Amino acid sequence: MKLNARDAARFLAKPDLTKAGILFFGPDAMRIALKRQDLIATLVGPEGESEMRLTRMSGAELRKDPAALLDALKAQGFFPGQRVVLVDDATDGISKIFAAALEEWQPGDAMMVVTAGQLNARSALRKVFEGSGSCVGIGVYTDPPSREEIEATLQKAGIVAIDPDAMTDLTNLSRELDPGDFRQTVEKLALYKISDKTPVTPTDVVACAPLTSEAALDDAINFAADGNSAAIVPQMHRLAGQGVNPTTLCIGATRHFRQLHAAASSDQGPEAALSRARPPVFGPRRDRMIRQARQWQTQRLEMALKVLMDTDLALRSSRPVPAMAMMERAFIRIAMLRPK
Repeated sequence: MKLNARDAARFLAKPDLTKAGILFFGPDAMRIALKRQDLIATLVGPEGESEMRLTRMSGAELRKDPAALLDALKAQGFFPGQRVVLVDDATDGISKIFAAALEEWQPGDAMMVVTAGQLNARSALRKVFEGSGSCVGIGVYTDPPSREEIEATLQKAGIVAIDPDAMTDLTNLSRELDPGDFRQTVEKLALYKISDKTPVTPTDVVACAPLTSEAALDDAINFAADGNSAAIVPQMHRLAGQGVNPTTLCIGATRHFRQLHAAASSDQGPEAALSRARPPVFGPRRDRMIRQARQWQTQRLEMALKVLMDTDLALRSSRPVPAMAMMERAFIRIAMLRPK
């Protein structure tokens, strides 16, 4: 049978040991690798491979030696405990090998954990696993992780106390990062809080979240949004010395002021608007943007966006222009627009 996302999360957290096999399939190899890694760790434990209770093979190896699968399923080890046969990169071309092995499988044999790429509903491999009462198929897609999956990741890292706002920030972060990067961020967060028993806060999340290229430009953009024109010139000189592209800076500033405009004009308030922003806005940066949205007027934000659009067109024109000087002037003009 095929498990939906919720049932799959529950199955992976507490696998049914009476099943003969599990098939993971989908377009994202990293997401599949993480899920099968977690499943195998749950089934055989940390010593499973050293105790020879885990047998690995690839789909290509199985194609050359079809009998190897059944031999591995039936093999008896020296150590007690669940045994697993992992087959990576399986294809429809070897589906008959799995079908034959399932006919011979009996309780007490090793469990098959099989990974494959994108498989459509007519896939022979999917039909073998989903059509068998002793197997399950799990589609792994590029959808953001569910609340249950995020909570499971936190629990595995040892994080049990978390502030609701910090949970919202982590949820937003999980939609922005790759699964592997998000898991590393959670592990970093667990180490960051290892001697601190207080709940995880938004500040803790910001301290452990990976820096993006846009984060390095935030100061200049915020100086303009806060009306701090005196700080803009030295900051722009520092960015120029770091080789920052003025067009990149203009794009980042435009995104920032569009988010401010959406927040300032939202009937539900800046908090609700920024919670839906993409990329996500969280932690102290969200608090600062909420304050900015309340300070600016919608009409003045539209004027600031016009300054940025005119600057962007000038930067992209064929005429030779002092690009960083133009961005510096644009930021100073925007700072002067902020209501006092």
